[in-house]
Amino acid sequence: MGSNELLQAQKELWSNIIYFDKFMFLKCAIELGIFDAVHSHGGRITLPEILRAISVPQSKSFHFRRLMRTMTTAGFFAKQSSSSEEEEEDIYVLTPLSRLLVEDKARTRLGPFVLGVLQPIILEPFSYLSGWFKEDKPPTEPTPFMLAHGYDFWAMLGRNVDVGRSFNDAMASDTRFTMDILVKDHGEVFREIKSLVDVGGGVGDTCRIISKAFPEIKCTVLDLPQVIGDMKEDGNVEFVAGNAFEYVPPADAVLLKMILHNWSDEDYVKILRRCKEAIPSKEEGGKLIVIDTVIGSDVNSEELKMWWDLRMMVMFGSHERDEQEWKKILVEAGYSGYKIMPVLGIRSVIEVYP
Repeated sequence: MGSNELLQAQKELWSNIIYFDKFMFLKCAIELGIFDAVHSHGGRITLPEILRAISVPQSKSFHFRRLMRTMTTAGFFAKQSSSSEEEEEDIYVLTPLSRLLVEDKARTRLGPFVLGVLQPIILEPFSYLSGWFKEDKPPTEPTPFMLAHGYDFWAMLGRNVDVGRSFNDAMASDTRFTMDILVKDHGEVFREIKSLVDVGGGVGDTCRIISKAFPEIKCTVLDLPQVIGDMKEDGNVEFVAGNAFEYVPPADAVLLKMILHNWSDEDYVKILRRCKEAIPSKEEGGKLIVIDTVIGSDVNSEELKMWWDLRMMVMFGSHERDEQEWKKILVEAGYSGYKIMPVLGIRSVIEVYP
C-alpha cells in the first residue's frame, strides 16, 4: 500500500473510533437543551443567545463554540451569516436532522429515544464482548449485558427506577413517531379491522394513536401485570394484564411492534402460535401485523440494521432476521403467507396471514 492509501485507511479507522465521541456529544447537546433553545428562539439563534438560554457560563464560551462548530459540521445545525453589519455573530439554525429532536405540532421529538439508548448502563456491556465471545455457552447464558450487571435487561428495569423511566420514555417517543407516520401514510394496514390487540403494548400509546385515526377499531393492550398496573379503559382502548406466551385475547388482528426481535426462535414460535389462536381465518379477515426489522429489505439502511442486530446480541442474546429467517419461523408457527412492506425506515410492516 502506498502512503495515500495508508493515510486514507487511517482516516477511516479514526472515523470509526470517533463514532462513540460523536453520539456522546449528541447526548450532551440534548441534555443541555441546545436544540430546544434554538427551536424556542424561532429556529434562528446566535451563540451568545444560546449560552444565555441554557445557562452556560461565559467561562465555557470558547469550549461551547467548539462544540457548536463540530455539531454544525456533523449536520445537526446549519450556520448563517448575520445580515446586520453591527452583528458579527453567526446565526445557528435547525436542520432536518435536528428537527427530529424538538417537539412541535407536526412531529414528536426523538430526543428521549437518543437518551434512552445512550444510558451508561446500556453502553457498559459492550466492553464485555470479547470475553463473551470466548465463553463456550449459549448466547443468552449469559448475555454481555448480564456479564456487566449480573442480571438481564428486564430485571434491570425493575431494579433501577431511573433506567426504567428513561427506557419507557425512549420507547414512547419512538412509538409516537413511528405510529404517526404509519397511520398517516399507510393506514390501509388497519382498514376493515374492527378489533386489534397490541401485544406488549405498554401504557397504550400505540393503541391510542390507532384508535384516534380509526375510531371504529376496538383496541386492547396486552402486557404483563406489573406494566398494566391499574391502567383503566381509555375511550376505545382497554387494558388486559397477561402473558403472550400463555394467552392472547381474540381480535381481528394482533399487532407486534418491535417485540419479536427480543426473543429466540423457539420463543418467537410460541408467541406467534398464541397470536394465531386469537385471530380468525384469512378469509374472515384475520391477520398479524408485525412492525420489525427485516435485514435485506432495503439496501439504503442495511448497515444500520446490521449494527442494530449486534446491539440485540449484546442486550438480549437475540438477533434481527432476514426474510428467509422470518419465513421459517412463520411457517413453523402455522401461518400460510406474509407480505413485507419496507415503509418505516429501518423497519418493515409485515402482514402475516393465518
